[in-house]
Amino acid sequence: MNGPLRLHGYFRSGAAWRVRIGLNWKGLSYESLSIDLRTGAQGDAAWRARNPQAMVPALELPDGTLLTQSLAILEWLEETVPEPAFLPADPLLRARIRAMALVIAADTHPVQNLGVLKRVEALAGADAARDWARQTIVQGLSACEALAAREAGPFAFGAEPTLADILIVPQLFNARRFGVALSAFPRILEIEAACAPIPAFARARPEVQPDAD
Repeated sequence: MNGPLRLHGYFRSGAAWRVRIGLNWKGLSYESLSIDLRTGAQGDAAWRARNPQAMVPALELPDGTLLTQSLAILEWLEETVPEPAFLPADPLLRARIRAMALVIAADTHPVQNLGVLKRVEALAGADAARDWARQTIVQGLSACEALAAREAGPFAFGAEPTLADILIVPQLFNARRFGVALSAFPRILEIEAACAPIPAFARARPEVQPDAD
């Protein structure tokens, strides 16, 4: 890859966190550019002109091309930098791994994300919004717990981490933020513990990012 990559994100964004893990995993260097979600910077007209969805993350390629949506970015990384891989060669196993990743990326994280919670809060109040977030996260983690329980550990699908682990780890940060009791998810906690010492995961944590406060 000729030239620098630039990751537009936010240190506490779970979706940006996934992409940081993926970039680290592939051994790619990148510049982090912060878009502060707390101040609504994602709604800035200049940013919206580049990314009409007005979200993070977005990965800017050396030629200025902007890739959006964390799973699309991770799939692009896997296709363009095949090794080290975070998806196995077997098509059936790849499908199962993608299915678990989508439990988080499609059915859990977006439903408890900032934009949705603001709408719930406006309709029903802050307490209802937090309850909504907790219930959504519990449903998603319960599904992942059941899926992972069928697989050998310590990672979600055996002895090596995969795309599924990349998705699970950041979601646990949100779970703790909203006070979800994680003792009900021993298999998920095993996955998190297995990932924690791996440099690609450790360097992606929010507290070590340039925009962390």
